[in-house]
Amino acid sequence: MSPLLISLRQAPVVVPTGVVGATALLLNVPLGYLRAGVDRYTVAWFVYIHLSIPLIIWLRRSLLLDWRFVPLFILAAAAGQYLGGRLRRHEAP
Repeated sequence: MSPLLISLRQAPVVVPTGVVGATALLLNVPLGYLRAGVDRYTVAWFVYIHLSIPLIIWLRRSLLLDWRFVPLFILAAAAGQYLGGRLRRHEAP
């Protein structure tokens, strides 16, 4: 295990929660941007929505965060998807 993960495990719970939430948000902005450019309910659309989930789960479990934080991380991921989609729509002619 990396020294960064060890230090985050020892930090107050708000620090690793913020790290996972920010990671979920930031990972999903480019994925939301890509998702907005494909047709709904296609394989690519599904992949862009769900691609970040394994990393977020791994990070949450590595930092020993309780399952009760999952709704917060889902909200952060959804916000990233939304922001990425908005960026795509505002860029289109």
